Amino acid sequence: MTPIRTAARVMLAGIFISGGAKALVDPDRLVKVAEPITDRVGPMLAKVHEKAPTDARTLVQLNGAVQLVGGLLLPTRLHRFAALALIGSVIPTTVAGHRFWEHEDLASRQQQQVQFMKNLGLLGGLLLAATDTDGRPGLRWRAGHLAQHADQAVRRGARQAKQKVRLAAVSSAVARRLPG
Repeated sequence: MTPIRTAARVMLAGIFISGGAKALVDPDRLVKVAEPITDRVGPMLAKVHEKAPTDARTLVQLNGAVQLVGGLLLPTRLHRFAALALIGSVIPTTVAGHRFWEHEDLASRQQQQVQFMKNLGLLGGLLLAATDTDGRPGLRWRAGHLAQHADQAVRRGARQAKQKVRLAAVSSAVARRLPG
């Protein structure tokens, strides 16, 4: 991992570590804001698993835990997994916490719009982190490279088999002409 990648991931991780820790320690300040989303998500979670948490406070803490752990893992070799988890966390956080279109006060609307756009920027950084292969070939390239090598091996095998068949035919013809 290059120093630039490490530094970028550490910088990106900071906001998630800080925000996740705050949500774990003091979830009550976020519950009221999160309720419009958690009230929708809760019943869906209950359908998936009957023991899944559905109350807003627990879901806020769970989201905070995802952000804290994801932020801590972002600078490690598990950065792609961490970035995907954080993407899954940022989307509901943004939709729940920064619905600027619902604010009537111009200053409040602008502040929420800035926060919404900031989260979109973080989402962009997480998308880059999720797809970053540290300069190594990605899965798509590896699969294409493997397919190309397999194709070459099959073609080489077919050529060699064709040559052996010709050689066998010539040997057979020569053997029939020999007295014997």
